[in-house]
Amino acid sequence: MELNLSKTYTFADYLNWNDGKRYELIKGAIFKMSPAPLFEHQSILMELSYFVKSFFSVKKATCKIIPAPFDVRLPRKGQSTSDKDIYTVVQPDICVICDLSKIDRRGCIGAPDLIVEILSTSTAKYDLNEKFDLYQESGVKEYWVVFPSDKAIMLFVLGDDEQYDKGTLYSIDDDFMLCSKTIEGLQIDLKLVFDNVN
Repeated sequence: MELNLSKTYTFADYLNWNDGKRYELIKGAIFKMSPAPLFEHQSILMELSYFVKSFFSVKKATCKIIPAPFDVRLPRKGQSTSDKDIYTVVQPDICVICDLSKIDRRGCIGAPDLIVEILSTSTAKYDLNEKFDLYQESGVKEYWVVFPSDKAIMLFVLGDDEQYDKGTLYSIDDDFMLCSKTIEGLQIDLKLVFDNVN
């Protein structure tokens, strides 16, 4: 299958791609996903998923935590949610969805409450620019950007002005835990996340 990188595609088109490769769509533009992530990336993904999942289990919360690959469809505000009218489909490393009506058999439709992206050399610019702007515009309440080499996480929170704040950096060297600003009580000791990576 040959895709035209200058063409605008929809989720309806995306559903027909069967070449075994992974893609994301942002406003109709194709972004090819990297090959299989590195061990470090997957280890961090598993550790963070474990701690968030454990928190929800203890709290008996209805929120779902779902790791990639998992399609998140982000319709334009005020637009139809039919497949042919959706131009953005992403696969965040981790997403937390508390409004379970957004989940269907094919993924999530609408903004998750929290998204985590783990940076790699090939995705850093994309995650810090295109995806940052997209998640902000789509109303993702909290966005965590993980910097594996620095053993740190930058946490951005969506304000009343629908813009992310300047971000709060949490590091393995801190004496305090990462604290979610939108999921009450969610705290993670980054030493436990990053110490298990090596």
